[in-house]
Amino acid sequence: MVAELGNFALILALCLALLQSVLPLVGAQTGSLRLMRTGRFLASGQFVFLAIAYGVLTWAFVVSDFSVRYLASHSALSQPLMYKITAVWGGHEGSLLLWVAILGAWGVAVARFSRSLPREMLARVLAVMGMVSVAFIAFTVFTSNPFDRIVPGPMDGRGMNPLLQDPGMILHPPLLYMGYVGTAVVFALAMAALMGGRLDAAWARWSRPWTIVAWVFLTLGIAMGSWWAYYELGWGGWWFWDPVENASFLPWLTATALLHSLAVTEKRGGFKVWTLMLAIITFALVVLAAFIVRSGVITSVHAFATDPDRGVFLLAMLAATLLGSLTLYAWRAPRVGLGGGFHWFSRESLLLANNVLLTVACVAVFIGTLYPLVLDAFGLGKISVGPPYFDAVFAPLMLPLLLLVGLGPTVMWKQSSPAEVVRQLRWVLLASVVAGGLWPLTMGAWRPLTALSLMLGSWIILTALLDIHKRLGSSRQPLTRRLRRVMRPSFVGMHLAHLGLAMVVIAIAMVNTYEVERDVRMEPGQTTSAAGFDFTLLRLEEVRGPNYDADQAVVAVTRDGRAVATLLPQRRYYDTQPQNPMHQASLHRAATRDVYVSLGERLVGDAWSFRLYYKPYMAWMWSGAILLALGGLLAACDKRYRLARRREREAAAKPGIGREVTAS
Repeated sequence: MVAELGNFALILALCLALLQSVLPLVGAQTGSLRLMRTGRFLASGQFVFLAIAYGVLTWAFVVSDFSVRYLASHSALSQPLMYKITAVWGGHEGSLLLWVAILGAWGVAVARFSRSLPREMLARVLAVMGMVSVAFIAFTVFTSNPFDRIVPGPMDGRGMNPLLQDPGMILHPPLLYMGYVGTAVVFALAMAALMGGRLDAAWARWSRPWTIVAWVFLTLGIAMGSWWAYYELGWGGWWFWDPVENASFLPWLTATALLHSLAVTEKRGGFKVWTLMLAIITFALVVLAAFIVRSGVITSVHAFATDPDRGVFLLAMLAATLLGSLTLYAWRAPRVGLGGGFHWFSRESLLLANNVLLTVACVAVFIGTLYPLVLDAFGLGKISVGPPYFDAVFAPLMLPLLLLVGLGPTVMWKQSSPAEVVRQLRWVLLASVVAGGLWPLTMGAWRPLTALSLMLGSWIILTALLDIHKRLGSSRQPLTRRLRRVMRPSFVGMHLAHLGLAMVVIAIAMVNTYEVERDVRMEPGQTTSAAGFDFTLLRLEEVRGPNYDADQAVVAVTRDGRAVATLLPQRRYYDTQPQNPMHQASLHRAATRDVYVSLGERLVGDAWSFRLYYKPYMAWMWSGAILLALGGLLAACDKRYRLARRREREAAAKPGIGREVTAS
């Protein structure tokens, strides 16, 4: 009964998505207000049925209904309730159902919060989102149905992958999917602009909050995945340029470029056709990410599926996305116009350089990710493109970009004076050079690239502080009034995000240069040292978890004779998969370093292998990612978007005002 109800809800959602992709579009073309209004009701109905399907699958996991094939493969009676619920998205079929449910939620949000859009524009946006829903729901129903049954069902299931039985599983996939699916809204807004021939400052103002929110979720999802891998996998890494990691990073790069391009479109009416292209590319890269993760073309701890039929479906979806959107772009983009001109030294020119560098970086990562897959697909051999390639091509592109991040907010729109900017920033530049040069010495060794990275991180921080000081000015108004006047959410959000980026850059430079890793053999009572810390193995003990047994080491960490922490790394043997032991590292975190111990295999007698890590400034990386996201949220909440929507809604209510004029 559970499976039948879930299937029925999915099919109804698919039918409503089909109607949503057609009726509002017909209404926009014919001027039928009744048909245009159907988009909101169809989007809401679609979400209701997707939520029912998702709720039904979740309930099946809670009650352990092993007659559902997907559940029997990803849950077990001994599995804790928390991990039964997260197991809903622990495999391909369930995670895809979560994806389409989130897509439905985004559709409802657009219908609810975009009423200030012209009726024709909103109808087209909802129609395009309906088309996207049709593709993904059809993919779920026909190739990845989570409600397929086993008759008779087994008495117990195989359990979720032990690697996924971690609190990181609660947040990482939902956050990442919220970001992925949010790009569909941006794509729909771009397609609606092309269909209607309207792309102006108002369109950019409508699009920018949606883009920022999607970017925030994508940022948090990527950061959460990196943090999870850092402490869970036991090898101390936070980014390995794995193809699945790259698959999420590619749309993040283009979405970042899109955010800055939209700023130019909103403020100066420029970069119009380029902004549209970035919106198309970002969503296409999301579909590509789904293909990489779900087609079986790569083997990775992050990948889901190994069925090539699913890969064919996703390739067809990607081809349809690119063919349809680029055809419309080629037909309508010339009528949109290029926008106004600008001086070679202006904020527009710097944002253009920002976009070029981000796009080239995206191309470099794209080539390094797909080149081995293409060679393998055509039988031209197997090669591996790893960190050396990405470090060699990515870092040189990021260094000038970081310089622009600090320089951009100090340069005026349309035209600025290079001499005046140099005069304002000369002391900041000097302070950044001094900070970058001296900071590495506190770590005991000086490296040129590290010093340059720290200089650029300091440059971003100091230019942000200078810009805030300039905005506050020296007027005689009370400070609180000046703060209210100047510290708008968009302004604070921009500088918070840039500060977060600076912290991430500093952390990467520090950890890549000064991290220490040691593989050691230890017996109870033995002490070894790494990076000035002493690690003493006190004892080994056996512990029982909710659904696993574990060997647990008790390791005392001291420095200069003072106790720092007692770490408890484990080697776990899960009830359902005891043949695949999992490493659970133990960390002690501080503001400027992490101490990290991972328990390896038992050797001879009472000896065990251990891996010891010293990781400087890792807390800065995670704090920087949070600041990036917080800055984005503040920018999206700027009241000027709400005031603009209110004015547009009032204007639309007046007779003869608010209807869009389609370009001929």
